[in-house]
Amino acid sequence: MRNTPVLVDPTGEVEPARREPLARPASLDGRTVALLDISKARGDIFLDRLHMRLDERGIEVKRYMKPTFARIAPVAVKQQIASEAALVVEGLAD
Repeated sequence: MRNTPVLVDPTGEVEPARREPLARPASLDGRTVALLDISKARGDIFLDRLHMRLDERGIEVKRYMKPTFARIAPVAVKQQIASEAALVVEGLAD
C-alpha cells in the first residue's frame, strides 16, 4: 500500500486559462474606485480604512457588498461595479 498524497483539482479544467494582468493606471486621479466587501468577517474593517485613505487623497469611492462569501458576486453587482468604477479592491479577511 502506498501513502502517496493525491492532489485533486475540483475545477475540471484540463488546462487553466492564462491571462495577462491588466496594466495599472498611472494615477487614480479622476477615477472611481470600487471597494467590494465579500462578506467575510472583518473585511469591512480593512475596506473602511482604505476608504478613509482614498478620501484623504480626494479619490471617489463606491462601496459594494456580496450577499455571501460562499458564492460569486451576482451578475447585477458585477455589472453595477463595471458601469460605475474604473478599479476594484476586494476586501477579504478572517
